[in-house]
Amino acid sequence: MIYETAAEWRKADFRRLVFFGMSGVGKTHVSTILRDSGAWFHYSVDYRIGTRYMGEHIVDNFKFEAMRNPFLADLLRSDSIYIASNITFGNLEPLSTYMGNPGKGGLSFAEYCRRQQLHRQAEIAALLDTRHFIGRAEQLYGYRHFVCDSGGSICEVVDPENHDDKILKALGETLLLVWIREPEGHSERLQKRFNEQPKPMYYRPDFLKDNWDKYLKDHDIRPEEVDPADFARRVYQRAIAARQPRYAAMARNWGVEVDAADIAEVQSADDVIEIIATSIERRQKSS
Repeated sequence: MIYETAAEWRKADFRRLVFFGMSGVGKTHVSTILRDSGAWFHYSVDYRIGTRYMGEHIVDNFKFEAMRNPFLADLLRSDSIYIASNITFGNLEPLSTYMGNPGKGGLSFAEYCRRQQLHRQAEIAALLDTRHFIGRAEQLYGYRHFVCDSGGSICEVVDPENHDDKILKALGETLLLVWIREPEGHSERLQKRFNEQPKPMYYRPDFLKDNWDKYLKDHDIRPEEVDPADFARRVYQRAIAARQPRYAAMARNWGVEVDAADIAEVQSADDVIEIIATSIERRQKSS
């Protein structure tokens, strides 16, 4: 780790963090608090994906839907209207809409998988862009402190047990990886949050295919009869359990962990600094 002791972390001239964990555990919440302190640069991986790497796909999807309306189609053909994505750190709906869900009234499973692969490529690229943005934040804007707000699917594009993993090695050389761990038995809270505010999701192909086949078999239906929203809820519920060991391995091999309950109580950048210091101390004692 780039900060081997709590004392080293507390006195560091440059503090650099990457938060990871399931959607809804507080990554954006704590990153926003750090950004609002005025001393931290906030880099959102999902925002980078939705603007730099998936922006054209997202807008083309909007245009495809608009072309179904004769009135809007004529205006688009004559360049009389302009369609754009208004994605923000706090509103990832344009990316979620593009990713979609497979089934009746939704995407075909083949198209869903194609978009999943696009997301995988974009996520890897956006994570590797982190080091570039660290330099950019310091050189252009004078920020000494940097927080990377990663997507929940970071664990799907890395091998946490491989000490030569390209992504984790690049991140670990420049930032402290921090797992925001949701306590056991709190999956219902994450599920409820996902149902109310779906986030863009990427799943490993084998995990996705297994869950798709299981859903078809359990419900004895054809692909075109799948309820897209219900499938999304089911696969997310299984992802909560499947991702925990991967997150744990990332924290064990590359960083530290903090409790989501503690993160929820954070009110200032100083609170975050102390929570991280405590987590480093805890790791030292257990090693």
